[in-house]
Amino acid sequence: MATVLVIDDSPSEMAKFRDILAKNNFQILEATNGEQGCQMAADHLPDVILMDVVMPEMNGFQATRKITRGKTTAHIPVIMISTKNQETDRVWGKRQGAKEYMNKPVDENGLVHMIRKVME
Repeated sequence: MATVLVIDDSPSEMAKFRDILAKNNFQILEATNGEQGCQMAADHLPDVILMDVVMPEMNGFQATRKITRGKTTAHIPVIMISTKNQETDRVWGKRQGAKEYMNKPVDENGLVHMIRKVME
């Protein structure tokens, strides 16, 4: 069973991800901010990370950069998921090391497909 670390500060978004991932047989780890997410990524080495962009303290771009450039975490694919839907956000996310960038609200089938794709 693949493990997905969800880093998102919104309780309602976290509940949505929890439902989708559990229904599709993923093990779920949860972090509510970028700093906590980076620590959990290093401690648990999940198979995939779903990263929100807009969060207090350390935003998703900063956390993605830290994870994708870390010695022990660089191999973990990050999918950024945000309400920020400008092309510049998408490009910046990829430049920080994200494998993919999706807009909220997420489509269940699209999200599951994207997770499986980046794990290949």
